[in-house]
Amino acid sequence: MGLSFWHLLIVILVVVLVFGTKRLPNVMEDLAKGIKSFKKGLKDEDETKTLAQDKKDRE
Repeated sequence: MGLSFWHLLIVILVVVLVFGTKRLPNVMEDLAKGIKSFKKGLKDEDETKTLAQDKKDRE
């Protein structure tokens, strides 16, 4: 019971009405930057945990 074509169409229509066609590219760009930053933060956290575990294993 996922999203059908009509659900997606209504969501897109509401987004366009709320943000307008001129602001929509800026909103999408900001969203993409936020997602990239979030993924980078998760990756950095994993690397930090791995380094800490390696250091602990050496001791």
